[in-house]
Amino acid sequence: MSNGMRVDLSELDNVIRKLNGLLSDMDKANTKAKYETDIPSTAFGSMKFLESNELHEAHQKQKTRIENIIRDLHKLIDDFSTSTSKVRDKYSNQEQANKQGVSAAPDSGSTGSAY
Repeated sequence: MSNGMRVDLSELDNVIRKLNGLLSDMDKANTKAKYETDIPSTAFGSMKFLESNELHEAHQKQKTRIENIIRDLHKLIDDFSTSTSKVRDKYSNQEQANKQGVSAAPDSGSTGSAY
């Protein structure tokens, strides 16, 4: 029995579409972080500049940290998108079942009372 609440499946579709777009953007960010932010150790100076290795190590650590953050965000968004899709499918299936149940129900008002 319905309590009068309805779920707008098109809004769930919009959420899923936006999440998929966000996943695509995260893939691009991951590619950039992984392949377009690499700085060779020589860019920080020669071996005569003692801090150059420390700068390069600090850069590599931050690069790895950013890659991990992007990976974790991607997983979170993917999980949320998958869950949202499952919820949308369940609501859709229930709506179909309700429609079939209503159309299959006998018309109780058309026959007379059996008192």
